[in-house]
Amino acid sequence: MGCTPLISQALLSIHSITQGPPPNNTLVVNGTKLVVLPFNASVEVVMQGTSILGAESHPLHVHGFNFYVVGEGFGNFDPNNDPKNFNLVDPVERNTVGVPSGGWVAIRFYADNPGVWFMHCHFDVHLSWGLRMAWIVLDGTLPSQKLPPPPSDLPKC
Repeated sequence: MGCTPLISQALLSIHSITQGPPPNNTLVVNGTKLVVLPFNASVEVVMQGTSILGAESHPLHVHGFNFYVVGEGFGNFDPNNDPKNFNLVDPVERNTVGVPSGGWVAIRFYADNPGVWFMHCHFDVHLSWGLRMAWIVLDGTLPSQKLPPPPSDLPKC
């Protein structure tokens, strides 16, 4: 995990509401946000929980990858000071992490699995509030890096 991240401290604002739907000023345009990543890119994402009074955390899950939790804390993430305390020696490896209400979590992963991979909150109602996105991981630029076709005997859906 001692690499330079391609996406450094990208902030995904996580809105935590304890009762009812979010206020009108927090509704998002309907659609899933997409981020295109080169194959084998090193990605760092900081997820910031924005509700200090809410008791609800957000279990964020990434499909297609395990990631390393390199840092976490309460309050607002400080890009000048908090990375100095990241655990880059033996970080915890996961595919789901709780973003605390009024706190933040920093994760890192390598984009080494080509395809389109969903990242979302595990509270279903939060998906309709915009707590979802997808990573598009390219499969390389050289023909030798392209994925082989599926086997001919692969069952059809």
